[in-house]
Amino acid sequence: MTKVNLAEKFALFDERWTPKIVGELNGQYVKLAKVKGKMVWHSHEDEDELFLVVKGALTLHFRDGQTRLKEGEFYIVPRGKEHLPEAEEETHIVLFEPKSTAHTGKVKSDLTVDHQDWI
Repeated sequence: MTKVNLAEKFALFDERWTPKIVGELNGQYVKLAKVKGKMVWHSHEDEDELFLVVKGALTLHFRDGQTRLKEGEFYIVPRGKEHLPEAEEETHIVLFEPKSTAHTGKVKSDLTVDHQDWI
């Protein structure tokens, strides 16, 4: 494995809500995504999911509240916790999640990505 420069990797794509795989460790993928607007409500029954904000800000909505992440902050959404990510402006995030994690859990929408590419 060679080192990964996040800025260089983010420059390789423009799609939003379409995570790109940049690494793998211990059965987990390291993914990058550009996001803006709202995702869909979803959960991951068997997997925790880490959101790390590199640029911008991200709000994670939950049925019982929300948390706002600024650059340099992360939050781990526990398995089974329904959430809806939202970014008012384009935001760059890093995701750490098991390889088995489906993009939007069991929820299917026009934002759901069935295959995630390596970059």
